[in-house]
Amino acid sequence: MTRTAATTRSSARSLTQRWVAEHLPPRPEQSHKGDFGRLIIVAGSVEYPGAAMLTALGAMRAGVGVVRVAVAESVAARLAGIVPELTWMVLDEEAPGLIAPSGWRRVTTEAAAYDAVVIGPGLGGQPATLRRARNLVAAIRVPAVIDADGLNALADGGSWWTGLRAPLVLTPHPGEFGRLVRGEAPPADDEVARSRAALDAAIRWRQVVVLKGANSVVASPDGELLHSEVSSPALATAGTGDVLAGVIGAFLAGGLTPFVAAACGVAVHGAAGLIAEDRIGRAGVMARDVATLLPEAIEQLRGGRGQ
Repeated sequence: MTRTAATTRSSARSLTQRWVAEHLPPRPEQSHKGDFGRLIIVAGSVEYPGAAMLTALGAMRAGVGVVRVAVAESVAARLAGIVPELTWMVLDEEAPGLIAPSGWRRVTTEAAAYDAVVIGPGLGGQPATLRRARNLVAAIRVPAVIDADGLNALADGGSWWTGLRAPLVLTPHPGEFGRLVRGEAPPADDEVARSRAALDAAIRWRQVVVLKGANSVVASPDGELLHSEVSSPALATAGTGDVLAGVIGAFLAGGLTPFVAAACGVAVHGAAGLIAEDRIGRAGVMARDVATLLPEAIEQLRGGRGQ
C-alpha cells in the first residue's frame, strides 16, 4: 500500500556510500555490451547541440552498453563523428533543428527496441517540439528519464501523468519543478520542505522524482525517500544536469528499477563532482569534466560496501 507523505517524511534516509555500493549494477568479467543495456537519447537542437552530446557522454561513462542519439538532421551534421563510440538516429526535420512529425513517429516506433530512453535535454522550447515530446512520453512503453525541455513539455499539458504507459524518472531543477506543480518550488535551504514536495509529487504522479540542487532529493511513488549529502559548487554549471540524465538513463537501461537508477545516478554524479572540485576547483569545472570522472566515481563508490 502506498504510504502518504506525512507518514514517510520521518523515514527519509541519506544516500550513503554503502547504500550505493549495494545497489550499483554488477560488472562481471564474462559479459558483453548487450548485458549493460541499450539507451536511446532524444535531445539537442540547433541552439543546444551540446546537451545531446553531454547526455550521451554521461551515459557512456556510466557504463551503458550502447547509446543511440536521436537528433534532427542539422544537429547530427554538427555532432556525428565527434565521439566515434556513439551511434546516431538522424531524424527528418521540417526546419533547421526542428524534428518533423515523421521523425517523431520513427522515434516512437523504434524506442521499443531499446531498454531505456532519455527525453528532453536541449530539445528547445518551440510549441511544436513540446507538443510532440509530450506525445512521445505518453506513447513509449520502456522506462524513461524526462529532463529539461521534456519536463517543460509535460508542464504545458494538463494532467499529463494520467494514462502513461512507461515508468518515468523526472529530473527537475527547482524552476522546472515549480512549472510542473504550477506553483513555487520549496526554498533551496529547507531540506524538510524539499523532501515533502518531492515525495508529494512522486505520489501524485506515480513516478520517481529527482528534485535537483544542493543535496538532491530522490522520491518514489511508494514513499521511499533518499537525499544526497553532496553540495558542491563545482556542479553549479551548465550541462551537468544533462550528464546526470545520461547517468540515470544508463542505469535504467542496465536493468535497475527507476528509483534505484535515479538514486545511484545522483550519487555517482555527485561523487564525480566532488572529485572534480578536489582536482580542478570550486569554480571552472565543466560538465564534460564531470562526465570524464564518472568511471572513477563509480569505482570509488563500489569500494564503500560495509562502510
